[in-house]
Amino acid sequence: MGGFPLRQSIRYGLLAGVAVLHMSLVGMVEAFSRREIVKDTISMGQLLLILAILVLAYVAARRAVEQHPLYAVFSGALVGLVAGALLAVLALLIKPLGMREVFANASPRLVKILLFDEEGVAGVARLLAVMTASGALAGLLELLPPRVRRPLVYALLATLTLGLLRDIFAVVLPRKVSRFLYTSSGLTQAGLLTFLAMWGVVFTFWETLGVRLQREVRSLPPAQQRPLQWTSYALVAALLVGMPFILGERGSYIFEVLDIVGIYIIMGLGLNIVVGFAGLLDLGYVAFFAIGAYTMAVLTTPELQVVRAVIPQMTFWEALPLALLASLLSGIILGIPVLKTRGDYLAIITLGFGEIIRLLVLSDFLKPYLGGAQGVTGIARPTFGDWYAKDPQDYYFFILIAIAIGFFISVRLKDSRLGRAWKAIREDEDVAIAMGIDHVATKLTAFATGATLAGLSGAIFAAKLNSMAPHSFNLLISINVLCLLIVGGMGSLPGVVVGAFALVGLPELLREFAEYRLLVYGAALVAMMLLKPEGLWPETLHVRELRAEPVKVSPVPAAGEAPGSK
Repeated sequence: MGGFPLRQSIRYGLLAGVAVLHMSLVGMVEAFSRREIVKDTISMGQLLLILAILVLAYVAARRAVEQHPLYAVFSGALVGLVAGALLAVLALLIKPLGMREVFANASPRLVKILLFDEEGVAGVARLLAVMTASGALAGLLELLPPRVRRPLVYALLATLTLGLLRDIFAVVLPRKVSRFLYTSSGLTQAGLLTFLAMWGVVFTFWETLGVRLQREVRSLPPAQQRPLQWTSYALVAALLVGMPFILGERGSYIFEVLDIVGIYIIMGLGLNIVVGFAGLLDLGYVAFFAIGAYTMAVLTTPELQVVRAVIPQMTFWEALPLALLASLLSGIILGIPVLKTRGDYLAIITLGFGEIIRLLVLSDFLKPYLGGAQGVTGIARPTFGDWYAKDPQDYYFFILIAIAIGFFISVRLKDSRLGRAWKAIREDEDVAIAMGIDHVATKLTAFATGATLAGLSGAIFAAKLNSMAPHSFNLLISINVLCLLIVGGMGSLPGVVVGAFALVGLPELLREFAEYRLLVYGAALVAMMLLKPEGLWPETLHVRELRAEPVKVSPVPAAGEAPGSK
């Protein structure tokens, strides 16, 4: 048993201190403190400080526990104390040194937040106590057995998420339940305890019985698993279809977010075929999205008189097949010149294709046909007789149907002859060609299928907005779709859904925090790539590739030498 890792603990404490000082001085803490997690107890800004302490204290505790179990608690507490001391120094020096002249966010409001609404010695004492206790809690978590630690951590995260998303759940829940659980700005203390107890029971049950039940279901023959799978699919479908009828007008904001997430899911399913199945890195995927959207806009708007003189104005349903056809053909056109490229070169070419489409839309030469920088308005909406889609709930059903079509196509192709050819090209294109796979047709089919789904999402997106502008089709769209595939799990169909909700849905719900939400978004991506690189819902093959232990190969004995003689 070694001595207490004092230097290591202080080093992690200083790292935590630098992190919380940065968040404080750039304005994150003050901006996030506008949202309370628990009424009159803790704000989201204060929670950010505590989470930073918890993470680094837990890392320090994991290393200290190797020396002695109690060292984990002491090490975590020391990390919290050092970081809290740095925050206390900042809070005490902001006013005497006039730091606001240098740091615009070093305001009296920040001091009040850091000292937990106290002043002077009392505030410093509370700050140090909270940060030290948070670090000690991280050390205690390390000492708990995994089957106890995991449900506890999951329950805390789920409760904090429900507090953060108060504006949604307070509207969805019945009024009496909502008043018991939520106040006008956060969770009630009774609501906090209720959610902690509820999620604690749920995750404890899953840790003990749920995993065992899942293992038993997987051990069943496929014929017996199929009825259970179809039952679960039917329950999920019934819930998704019934949501608009259950929530009614109260859920307008929720369905607005769900529509955006759904559009990204459709694009994700298409890019998953190109990147996840076929291994073709496409950074210009937004071009197909734009082609589908602009085809719908040009064919249905009454504004473009030059086009209307040649092509009569169409309805949404008349233009939709042409939008899909235009996207499909553009996928083939892009695929032909890139057949001999792979890897980084393919990414650069597709990136250039995406920029070409964006600049063409912006050009003055094509302005009479595409609307130019001002875009196009008056795009047709989906109609059935006298009824037409106008609310987020209406488009929710169209997007849900499009997602179902995308899933059906992906599932049917994944393990088909074509799907296996895609996977062979992804793993090693040269070997796939040697085995007789027609790489030309296989690659073109991947590009065409992915482009068609992107065009479908673009057409729905244009109809939903009823207008279209070039700024909606920048490179960041392609990057976001690729990121949701990586986060959800490359090649995984459920991973597309999980990644879309994690990277699109949550930032949309946190849009009030402006640019700081993207900082949290980036930090979450970095943490996930380090902790779970295979994704949130990965394919089994990718898990084996990333998590498998390297195979130790014994040296081959020389001629005439007995094995194991060295």
